[in-house]
Amino acid sequence: MRISREDFIWAASTSVITEAQADALWHALEKRGDVRPRFDLAHLAYYFGALIVMSAMGWFMTLAWENLGGPGICGISVLYAICFVLAGRTLWRLQMNVPGGLLFTLAVWMTPLVIYGLERTTGLWPQGDPGTYRDFHIWVKGSWFLMEAGTILVGAIALRFIRFPFLTFPIAFALWYMSMDLTPLLFGKEDFAYHERLWVSLWFGLIMLLIAYLIDRRTQEDFSFWGYLFGLLAFWGGLSLMDSGSQLNRFLYCLINVCLMLLSVLLQRRAFIVFGALGVFGYLGYLSYDVFKDSVMFPFALTFLGVLIIALGVGYQRNREAIERGVLNLVPAGVQNMLPKNRSRS
Repeated sequence: MRISREDFIWAASTSVITEAQADALWHALEKRGDVRPRFDLAHLAYYFGALIVMSAMGWFMTLAWENLGGPGICGISVLYAICFVLAGRTLWRLQMNVPGGLLFTLAVWMTPLVIYGLERTTGLWPQGDPGTYRDFHIWVKGSWFLMEAGTILVGAIALRFIRFPFLTFPIAFALWYMSMDLTPLLFGKEDFAYHERLWVSLWFGLIMLLIAYLIDRRTQEDFSFWGYLFGLLAFWGGLSLMDSGSQLNRFLYCLINVCLMLLSVLLQRRAFIVFGALGVFGYLGYLSYDVFKDSVMFPFALTFLGVLIIALGVGYQRNREAIERGVLNLVPAGVQNMLPKNRSRS
């Protein structure tokens, strides 16, 4: 539901609330909304600037930094982090929470670089020298583990003092990387079978989704979005890349994706329906190109199915509240109590 200033003016004109109440409520909501991402020029500048810094200190890190050596990399990274914290604290105290929170996020984002500098200095790696920092975003290696664990720890500490939802991004991002880099550590070798990596990714993704769900139940603001997103990337990615081996396993894969789509309704999370729809679409593509490749009727049947789904969507949109209320009534009371209380999120 989208609410504008005009809606409050209309409510006051119809005597639903007084003009004073309309003004007070609008200003209170406006103040609360200052900490939420919005699509305006200021917020676009905040997040775009943060993305550039993250890219510079991550994906686009140049090889020239390696010439600074471990102490140089660690020292400069710590200096960056301190500057980000001091600037973020200043803006946070001025109630400019979005730019302030983003600066705290950038400070957390420096953690893997700080740890990399320390490891480069001491020569202590969990599983041998992994190469340059740029390789952190390219290759799956067990020696990145401490960098990811440190980022998660520092991010959790930052969240303890700064209640800013985007701070969960570097935590979830590090967890996603950890879901891949854990494989060589768990199996105690640098060369590992492809299916081993996929199974670790799948189970780690499920754990991430469970943690995001538990957080979702306990918070008013949306601290779970990035956990759900990266958890789905790990779980769905591992599941989708597995060799199904049989028609039954492929059909079960489709059913799992249908369940993800149903979960999107219960949890009110669009990410689930996106990944679920991609999985179902992939299964239908498999049927088209392999099972029914010589069938004339399959495209017609699939077209009919697509139109039927659209019609169901129209019916759902027109009777959304009644349908959702009916679905929730079918869900046992104990399960309803376990659902997130604030189900108006993306």
